[in-house]
Amino acid sequence: MTASTYGYFDDANKEYVVTTPFTPLPWINYLGNDGFFGLISNTSGGYSFYRDAKFRRITRYRYNNVPMDSGGRYFYINDNGTVWNPGGRPVRTELDHYECRHGMGYSKFIGRKNDIEVEQTTFIPLKDWCEVHRVTVTNQGAASKSVKLFSSLEWCLWNAEDDGANFQRNFSTGEVEVEGSAIYHKTEYRERRNHYSFFSVNAPLAGYDTDRQHFVGVYNDYSCPQAVMAGACTNSEAHGWSPVAAHQLDVELAAGESKTFVFVMGYVEVEPENKWQAPGVINKEPAQALMAKYDTAEKASAALKTLTDYWDGLLSRFTVKSGDERLDRALNIWNQYQNMVTFNMSRSASYFESGIGRGMGFRDSNQDTIGFAHMIPSAVRDRIIDLAATQQSDGSAYHQYQPLTKKGNADIGGNFNDDPMWLVLAVANYVKESGDVDFLSYVVPFEDTPEVPSTIYDHLKASFYHVVNNLGPHQLPLIGRADWNDCLNLNCFSTEPNESYQTTQRGDSDVAESLMIAGQFVLYGNEFIAIAKLLGLDSDADAAQPHVDAMVAAVKEHGWDGEWFLRAYDSQSNPIGSSNNAEGKIFIESQGFCTMAGIGFDDGKAKQALDSVEKHLACEYGVMLQQPAYSEYNPLYGEITSYPPGYKENAGIFCHNNPWIVVAEAMMGRADKALSYYTRITPAFIEHLTERHKTEPYVYSQMISGRDAYIQGEAKNSWLTGTAAWNYYAATQYILGIRPDYNGLQIDPCVDASLGDIKITRQFRDAVYHIEIKQGGGTGKGIASMTIDGVAVDGDVIDYQTFNGVHDIKVVLN
Repeated sequence: MTASTYGYFDDANKEYVVTTPFTPLPWINYLGNDGFFGLISNTSGGYSFYRDAKFRRITRYRYNNVPMDSGGRYFYINDNGTVWNPGGRPVRTELDHYECRHGMGYSKFIGRKNDIEVEQTTFIPLKDWCEVHRVTVTNQGAASKSVKLFSSLEWCLWNAEDDGANFQRNFSTGEVEVEGSAIYHKTEYRERRNHYSFFSVNAPLAGYDTDRQHFVGVYNDYSCPQAVMAGACTNSEAHGWSPVAAHQLDVELAAGESKTFVFVMGYVEVEPENKWQAPGVINKEPAQALMAKYDTAEKASAALKTLTDYWDGLLSRFTVKSGDERLDRALNIWNQYQNMVTFNMSRSASYFESGIGRGMGFRDSNQDTIGFAHMIPSAVRDRIIDLAATQQSDGSAYHQYQPLTKKGNADIGGNFNDDPMWLVLAVANYVKESGDVDFLSYVVPFEDTPEVPSTIYDHLKASFYHVVNNLGPHQLPLIGRADWNDCLNLNCFSTEPNESYQTTQRGDSDVAESLMIAGQFVLYGNEFIAIAKLLGLDSDADAAQPHVDAMVAAVKEHGWDGEWFLRAYDSQSNPIGSSNNAEGKIFIESQGFCTMAGIGFDDGKAKQALDSVEKHLACEYGVMLQQPAYSEYNPLYGEITSYPPGYKENAGIFCHNNPWIVVAEAMMGRADKALSYYTRITPAFIEHLTERHKTEPYVYSQMISGRDAYIQGEAKNSWLTGTAAWNYYAATQYILGIRPDYNGLQIDPCVDASLGDIKITRQFRDAVYHIEIKQGGGTGKGIASMTIDGVAVDGDVIDYQTFNGVHDIKVVLN
């Protein structure tokens, strides 16, 4: 157990314990994994939604507000005029004790003031569309106490974008019903909706409020709600304006007595023909059935136990015991947990993404699967189907789709030319993990040819040939609107401040080329060829191979700058990422992808490129995206030059691409460098930098400011980042070297001696492998010997057909 100024890891309980409500930024957790989701901060702030954070937002949240993290599901105690929250905010009364325990799918808040302790445990059950709050109030004093307990949340009027903009309508549409101890939010239900939400408690009410002006007051805020401060709700009913849900419970406690209340905030869909139970009265039967499942403390506790058992089972599929508890903590708990969250959310809903402008990203979601396929392969299969359905028959794809509609986001469109090949990565990794070769024959029509029964393999083939059919003057892939770096906009040429860099395109884009896509094409092009051979389609494999070989030749001829790989060619066919450039001489992406693709291993170029990364891009806080930083705006390059030096894509540490260097160094056999780069951005290893880093010390952030920044080492955009899946992939498949393949599990470690001997349990398909990796006193790359159940075997692959039960594997490193 290690500690910082703000909290500590409790590995035994798989929790991070926050010890102050005043963290550098809000430190949040995610709840839910089956369609109903919630974000909850260390002070119980945040919001909830059903499936789609834009179109089914249930509670309202205010981004970029003062004070920060305004809005949430709050519980208030009024103890004879002393008012406080167990989460420490929004009332800023100093507590005698505060802690927040963020766990796997739940958050627990413990607040204590004047002998009253409140424990709030908030979670979303596994299979129900609701958020459960188990609230226990305890009198720890020697005399009896009378206190008032208030709940509070604010409804969003469903469409989060419209809710925050269309006030002339929305101030007149809010509707509620109150029945018993439940408050029902039914805005727009009588017109075009067949869904409503509710907030209930399993105890008689002393009062309630459903109108914000009555509960909070017109000129108050949630730090001093009018009803709470007065000690009594007003029984208001909202007609328009801003509907809320607030309960008042008067609690009598003898000395030492505890009372537990269960609050349930839920979402209900009703068949159109059964919307009403009486004229103007909504059908409450499904809501009441849902409330009944959690109407006692025992039922709520049992549901929480089911949830924690579920997570214990998921996390047990890959466990590691090494010589460094920080590595174990990252891989056994928090990295896998973040992988689930990024898989569910893509980049759509966080404290840095509003959930309004983005849906599920084609590029992002394909990559997110590589950190999650070992946990729930069936969910990855379903996600790939959804993604493939937004692909066009020419191999291009909608860059995003909305999770509720499964339709491509036409406002964003496509022409991000790295998108297609990410599907090859996702499908290959899924098939290797699951052994589900039949999936390649599964029919998912292309979005533009729904009548054609195209298979998943057809999608991969279309992805491959989309690159082949979109090459530029140097026979390198055209970049389109952008490649992985959305901010390198080589066909935009924008001088208008209200234009989108990423969706504005002027003229044809048949010149600007990407070395990153070139490396990606070689890496996943070879994977496509392997899949074709797996299916016995040798003619497809033979036809594809020359295109991959030609790309390797083009990279070596036109993509090498002398000491590193170029990044791109611009719309004038001038190189980007060249020593001849005044700024932006070297970029990380092409060094990572070209070396991961194996380009330059035969002639020393790969090693030289990685040495250049260390020399020019590596710093204490990670590997910077490019150097030197751009100091002026260049319309030929786009958004990358719009950021101040050291931030985001302009020489910031964009953590997502750092694992590519980890993988490349492990392939090169340089175990010390692979581990060093891995640890520079992995939260468990940099907890001592929390004051500077600011974001949650248990999950990855998208970016960390680089050495050109005004404040170096400061993170932003936590949680929803491809860093999570990629760093897990890099650590497990390339440092530890436990890599799924079509025929079994390959063991190919690149382990630095500082990690000592390592024990791993890996569930693979229906097998369980107990793997022991012993240091051999050499480089740590690859294996000198391997035994399975005490019998020596040749090679480094555990053949699944032969070893598909429980087996002990012992490996000695080189």
